[in-house]
Amino acid sequence: MTELPDRRLLLVHAHPDDESINNGATMARYAAEGAHVTLVTCTLGERGEVIPPELAHLSGPALGQHRRRELSVAMTELGVTDFRLLGGAGRYSDSGMMGLPDNDDPACFWQADVDEAAAHLVRVIHEVRPQVLVTYDDHGGYGHPDHIQAHRVAMRAAELAAASGWTIPKVYWNRVPRPVVEESFARLRQDLPGTPFTKAADVDDVPGVVAEERITTVVDGTAHAAAKAAAMRAHATQITVAEPYFVLSNELAQPILTTEYYELVRGERGPGERETDLFAGVEGDS
Repeated sequence: MTELPDRRLLLVHAHPDDESINNGATMARYAAEGAHVTLVTCTLGERGEVIPPELAHLSGPALGQHRRRELSVAMTELGVTDFRLLGGAGRYSDSGMMGLPDNDDPACFWQADVDEAAAHLVRVIHEVRPQVLVTYDDHGGYGHPDHIQAHRVAMRAAELAAASGWTIPKVYWNRVPRPVVEESFARLRQDLPGTPFTKAADVDDVPGVVAEERITTVVDGTAHAAAKAAAMRAHATQITVAEPYFVLSNELAQPILTTEYYELVRGERGPGERETDLFAGVEGDS
């Protein structure tokens, strides 16, 4: 097996584009610093809403394949070469928004057996031996069934991997501190007339917003702001970017955050009031 770098980061996301919105600056930073960054995406987002009119004909498997190509371009922008689909392409399909009949499709990720899906991720964990795992909280950030299931699968895979030989030293959930969101949205509302967007989202529309004291780790990715914006722009079916803001299909503007925030939920916290490095306190093959 090819020798891996000393620092290895694994991220588990539900759909193509989630990784760039939530962790694009973090991924670009660690890839540029020589860490091995592995992304596992659980579905191809076949039920996503398409923004550009010229791509509105895409749906189902055709949309999934298009989004897979978008993901590849986004990873190039972030400098990440190791990105995979959970269980291989087409293993799990998008579940749609919570409460829709799509949730009942036996092939969708929401209906997947958690241990079976986790077993696919365990194989990745044993291959790359990450010291850091990043995923969503138990609400999936905002309640989407695929995000909730990605959380369940990632956390279960960490347990199974530990029982079979590799304990991931540190596990983080994506977070955003409320004061930061409120400040960035105040700027957005002032800037909105100068953007192509007409309305701002609400603070509570941002996934993973929590009280500031929940934040354990702050990753400064401002040096990689352009890479994050380019990666988000690559997901053109889902995101419209006008730096430093973007909209999803709801057409509600949000700020692009290039400092990214995390809550350590398993493992030993690094020194200091707040970590500034996901690998703080973890070195080499520990």
